[in-house]
Amino acid sequence: MTEETVSGPDIWLLLDDRAGNRGQCLGVAEILGLPYGIRELEYSPLASLPNWFIGASLAGLRAGSRAELTEPWPELVIAAGRRTASVARAIKRRSGGKTALVHLMHPGGSGIDAFDLVAVPRHDGAGVGPNLVTITGAPHRISATKLESARDHWQSQFEGLPRPWIALIVGGSTRRRRFTASMASELGRAASKMAADVGGSLLITTSRRTGEAAQNLLAEISAPKFVYGWGAEGENPYLGYLALADTVVVTGDSVSMCSEACASTAPVYIYAPDALITPKHARLHKELFENGYARPFTGVFEDWTHPPLNAADEVVAAMRQRIPALKVT
Repeated sequence: MTEETVSGPDIWLLLDDRAGNRGQCLGVAEILGLPYGIRELEYSPLASLPNWFIGASLAGLRAGSRAELTEPWPELVIAAGRRTASVARAIKRRSGGKTALVHLMHPGGSGIDAFDLVAVPRHDGAGVGPNLVTITGAPHRISATKLESARDHWQSQFEGLPRPWIALIVGGSTRRRRFTASMASELGRAASKMAADVGGSLLITTSRRTGEAAQNLLAEISAPKFVYGWGAEGENPYLGYLALADTVVVTGDSVSMCSEACASTAPVYIYAPDALITPKHARLHKELFENGYARPFTGVFEDWTHPPLNAADEVVAAMRQRIPALKVT
């Protein structure tokens, strides 16, 4: 829990073990710019049960987490993901309905009326409702201020590489799709040629999900490069890549990665072979393409730009319209 002295509504973030959920909550809170406290949630086996069964309850939490959720109740709770929804509803019930609830992503099959605002990515196709707003992509923590700081920090470390600098952000296999060795080789060849054609360099990062396919990717790259692989020692240059890249190439297997790639104004290209991409991800890509945030990856370097994208801006705008505690701050 953070200790805050600045006045404002009492706000709790419910954070669990999902990095994506945490990043979305923190991204919204940072754009909101008000003090907040963090409540860490550790789940019991009951959390795997459907929300309609658990209801507005703390039953899905371990005892230590339940002990952290006590009076005085906050004026606002921000949470993300299905498992946090029952916890948020329980807090509202125990506060006598005084706690406002903001939820990121759909909270599950029941109890949606308890939430004051539910922000759902448009590509999820969640429908409509009086408390539901749709957003483009996923909220994240990459702001203009953080990009500027990263630019200053990393500029000198890439200066030996010829420009333009092309960030190559590689995800990998998901629960439903496999990032194969042949995909990795194809992407490596195309990205290397893209850089070589313009006399530039690649700034490469891989993820845990890339797995052994990272070797196939790197084996195909002959252009000058800076590589930060999963689990490597030293400071992660990810923010530096996004801040300094003249162009960004990202694999389309992650909503968060695609959203973060669009955080600056640099051109963004999404590598999305059919065998890697689920229908949900394909809908996101189509939305990003149609709104000018990204283009399909063809291996051609082009000079264009787009507005920076962070769905946290959309969420906070809706919160300030709909949450009474925020209208008077």
